[in-house]
Amino acid sequence: MTNEELLANAALKSWNQVLGRFDKDLAALPDSDFQKRVAPGRNRLYYLLGHLTAVHDRLLPMLGIGERLHPELDEAFITNPDGALGDPVSAADLRKTWTEINTRLTNAFDRFSPQDWLKKHSAVSDEDFAADPTRNRLAVVLSRTNHLSFHTGQLVLAK
Repeated sequence: MTNEELLANAALKSWNQVLGRFDKDLAALPDSDFQKRVAPGRNRLYYLLGHLTAVHDRLLPMLGIGERLHPELDEAFITNPDGALGDPVSAADLRKTWTEINTRLTNAFDRFSPQDWLKKHSAVSDEDFAADPTRNRLAVVLSRTNHLSFHTGQLVLAK
């Protein structure tokens, strides 16, 4: 196995591990618990899942996988704070959307070659990428894995 393959596999393994941990904790929660707050005055678990779902949906075009599946989630879960617009979908539908998006991402990641991981993502210009080739798909997935890991801690805290 080449060094590039080792690095790509390590990143993918981390993504799968953190996603699996979040999914396991999420599956243990009944939909009624989605109204719980992570801590007093903080976001609800419902908003947390919606936020992560919208962020992961944005990865599809950013990483050249395809068009977004649910851009309608942005207004409720990225543009506005928790509760500003009410709950646009049920907790059950939000769970399904979360699974749909992450299945698509993970399936695409499994097909990425080491060279695919090192390609630029769509949020960086050609000039900026030429100046700093570490602004690649791998870096984005590592960043989103850390983001998911942080929010996994919040999910555990709320339980």
